[in-house]
Amino acid sequence: MACAQAYAADTFVIKDIRVDGLQRTEPGTVFNYLPFRIGDRYTPELGAAAIRALFATGLFKNVSIRTTGDVVTVVVEERPVIANVDFVGTKEFEKKNLVAALKQVGLGDAQPYDQALVERAEQELKQQYLAKGYYAAKVTTTVTPLSRNRVDVTFNVDEGAVAKIRSLRVVGNHVFREGTLLDLFSLSTPGWLTWYTKADQYSRAKLNADLETLRSYYLDRGYLDFRIESTQVALSPDKTSIAITVNVHEGQKYVVSGYKLEGNYLGLEDQFRALVELKPGETYSAQKLNDSVKAMVNKFGVYGYAFARVQPTPTIDRKTHEVFFTIDADPGRRIYVRHINIGGNTRTSDKVIRREFRQFEDAWYDADRIKLSRDRVGRLGFFEDVQMSPEEVPGTSDEVDLNMQVKEKPTGMLGLGVGFSSADRLSFNASISQDNVFGSGNNLSLSLDTSSYYRTIAVSSTNPYFTQDGISRTISVYYRTIRPYTTQGNNYKIVTPGMSVQFGVPFTELDRVFFGIGVEQYTLDLAAGAPAAYISYVNEFGKTSTGYPLTIGWQRDSRNSALVPTDGRYQRLSADYSPFGSLRYARINYQYQQFVPLSNLTDLAFNGIIGYAHGLNGQPLPVFKYLYAGGIGSVRGFQQASLGPHDAQGNALGGAKLLVGDIEYQFPFPGSGADKSLRMSTFLDSGYVWGETQPVHLADMRAAVGIGVSWISPIGPLKFSIAKPIRTRPGDQTQTFQFTVGTAF
Repeated sequence: MACAQAYAADTFVIKDIRVDGLQRTEPGTVFNYLPFRIGDRYTPELGAAAIRALFATGLFKNVSIRTTGDVVTVVVEERPVIANVDFVGTKEFEKKNLVAALKQVGLGDAQPYDQALVERAEQELKQQYLAKGYYAAKVTTTVTPLSRNRVDVTFNVDEGAVAKIRSLRVVGNHVFREGTLLDLFSLSTPGWLTWYTKADQYSRAKLNADLETLRSYYLDRGYLDFRIESTQVALSPDKTSIAITVNVHEGQKYVVSGYKLEGNYLGLEDQFRALVELKPGETYSAQKLNDSVKAMVNKFGVYGYAFARVQPTPTIDRKTHEVFFTIDADPGRRIYVRHINIGGNTRTSDKVIRREFRQFEDAWYDADRIKLSRDRVGRLGFFEDVQMSPEEVPGTSDEVDLNMQVKEKPTGMLGLGVGFSSADRLSFNASISQDNVFGSGNNLSLSLDTSSYYRTIAVSSTNPYFTQDGISRTISVYYRTIRPYTTQGNNYKIVTPGMSVQFGVPFTELDRVFFGIGVEQYTLDLAAGAPAAYISYVNEFGKTSTGYPLTIGWQRDSRNSALVPTDGRYQRLSADYSPFGSLRYARINYQYQQFVPLSNLTDLAFNGIIGYAHGLNGQPLPVFKYLYAGGIGSVRGFQQASLGPHDAQGNALGGAKLLVGDIEYQFPFPGSGADKSLRMSTFLDSGYVWGETQPVHLADMRAAVGIGVSWISPIGPLKFSIAKPIRTRPGDQTQTFQFTVGTAF
């Protein structure tokens, strides 16, 4: 412990000041902290003040003042300087993060060594391990002296084994089953998948979150008096297992007797009243009440009142188990937006982000437009996270700045795919794309397919803002080779080079219309055993045909996610019309998808496709413009493009009329809890293709059932599916297993 002494009780005029014991500290630093100078009168009180000031710098281990005649000598012993801080044995925490955290509190390279600070850091590290469930963790500190009064500080960590939850109970429940309540918890006892989810590893933070989820569950179902009476966490003697018991009091269920609005609602009481989800006679729900308040605040925000206050006050009647609400509102002052600031974008240019804004500077604050702006930026796919928050402008009460903070993510994608069928078919495909080339927001992609039947190389580029109005332009160049989807051998080959230009015009925030033109050439190489339809076409029109298809389409997308949609709708209508060249045909295709959430964790997905094709000017539909069904994207359980009419050799001919219908139930993978990165599904797929002269009979449709797994893995999205046909005809070719994988770079 530091000590200091002051000598000489008499006062005198200082003629000289000396400093002894300095090694690294500059003498000027010491002089700056002394409360006296040469020519001042020295007193013991000034000496004591000098010692306190020098100790307060944290630079010195010992300080003393000696006086000889009229000379004052300050004698110091410097604290050692930390040469290096290191951690040994840390696996749960990254070493660089720990070093950075200690440096912020003064324990780092080139900082004075402070034993008290080291001890506090050691205890804090132990607490961090305890919070993670490492109750057997041990932390010891080694201080190694070095030359020139330096030391190395090393924290040696023995993490031990994390404590696993051997028992998890809810006691005191009568209304809901214990199993139902435990399903709400992210924590669980060990299971066959907890090696991945780590749900069986105790964490105080996770338990607190689970208790809040439990409380919300009861409050959302009318149990206003619900409370958690106690929570016992018992640690085993060896500190490797934990038993958790949650004692609850459920109370009685309450219903809403009524509500009233008070305060200033801008003369729009009827509009605000329509936002109240809790109606008289309904069971009380905290979630509905919170949603109602949030909707009201957002409604005020649409009219420019960014800081409106909406406060519900309940009046509870515990005799009748009813609750009445008074909802008071104060809109405050109307606000307009001064500046919109963007941060976090190191690659993407500001222009790419700002062109998605629907809230403008120097305009009234509009909560709907702000949310739409944030969502549009998020849908670009360039950012891992997008946050937007208002900030008051100092000196004014009617202005705010909007701060958008984005977190960029890799926008390049390397896709790999493998397919396997019961007919012993193995195929590979790959693609590489960059959705944000040089931060411009443009897309550039290259795809390569090496299937035995469908080989292609294609390059495409999309500029989503070809014009300032948001009209997109896509240019594609491709070269395809198509072989038969049969086991009869390579009896024909279709070679197709082509290119196209397509424009997309936004009509609303959800709707976009596409139109374009292309040029394509088809060359048919036939061999022995080729389908009769192909032979007939070549005999009539020759081996090579050229077309100039005009395309037009419409798309509406209101899904909540393009990667893992669980709510919303997607529709796309597209038509190809080729009135010129030797290829004369028209094709139309409509796809409809609907996602219906059944709960927070499950949903139903519907997918339907209708297609029709027809030859023009009295010509038959070109054989290579037939529609196909079967395989990935249409009817799983059947070989790719194998459904529909076949010739005598078993070749799939495709057809002119297509109908596909799929239904899928999606739910969390067993044992994964609420982890949305790992999901499972069961599906029923059905569909068929009919020839141009065949009538459509639903009895012809094939069907398959199966299970699928999707996993957003560390290397990218993976999807697995196993399908079994349940409605087949002799000669159908089945496909049982398939998986795909993609990884970002």
